[in-house]
Amino acid sequence: MIQPLAFISDDINYVVEEALKTIPKESKFYQCIADVIKWHKENPTDWKATWFKTHRKWSEDIGSPIGVFAPFNIDAKINAAWVVMGLLYGNGDFTRTFEISTRCGDDADCNPATAGGILATITGYDKIPDYWKQGLAEVEPIDFKYTTISLNDAYELSYKHALELIKRNGGKVTDQGVEIKVQTPKTVPLEVAFEGHYPKEQINLNKTLDDEISFEFEGIGFAITGSDESGAPKDHVFKAEMYIDDKLVETANLPADFTVRRFTPFWKYKLENGKHIVRLKQLNPSKEGGLFLGKVIVYSSKPTSNKF
Repeated sequence: MIQPLAFISDDINYVVEEALKTIPKESKFYQCIADVIKWHKENPTDWKATWFKTHRKWSEDIGSPIGVFAPFNIDAKINAAWVVMGLLYGNGDFTRTFEISTRCGDDADCNPATAGGILATITGYDKIPDYWKQGLAEVEPIDFKYTTISLNDAYELSYKHALELIKRNGGKVTDQGVEIKVQTPKTVPLEVAFEGHYPKEQINLNKTLDDEISFEFEGIGFAITGSDESGAPKDHVFKAEMYIDDKLVETANLPADFTVRRFTPFWKYKLENGKHIVRLKQLNPSKEGGLFLGKVIVYSSKPTSNKF
């Protein structure tokens, strides 16, 4: 919602606060961004103070197993907070906006790009400083790594989708121009991920799944991290079975090619609370490399004293 609002207003505070109305107030995403807005109003000149408060309150990760009990965060709400901080504390200055969103950390390439895209929508392309447009002409025709899409292709796709969305939402697109229908923001339905799941402990496997691996835990769910590189041929697809309490629950296809690999090799949530035994069985090992499994994040049905 924040991007369409940027087309009709040059007031960054208004754009941010109106966009937040589309998020359910009960969600942690809303509460996190609302905190950033409040702390910015309380201290509009010191972004570091707001960064510290945001990090201290909202930097815990639940869903990504590589980010639990570790100094890592790819969670949407806190990365959105760094976008909003860049916009609010940047005060319309591109360099300052980029600097703050980047220095906030976490997904620090996407966040300043998102903040810059919103600010550019507000100001228009011609008002983007030349410094931030230098070199574009040289890279625009080059395909992004591991894709067949260039920056020029991305421009065309984005433009096409924008026009389709405008028409779908009551606007008009003609040869003379575009008319965007102004609408009152509507709150989207509340969705809660990993509801009732609380990280409890970490089990270190640090083993290659060549044959079988098993482990025990007590709780309601688990997720296992894997490695980017297996050493197996790129076209190899590992096949593995997962048993929980001696019951086959999944036969998984796990590509060795890291561009299409399964980021979390194995997981299971919403189990009956109690003790469980997990057994993983490799069906087609490769002589040139194996499927490395790192750590297991165990989930409980109640918050624990563990802090992360």
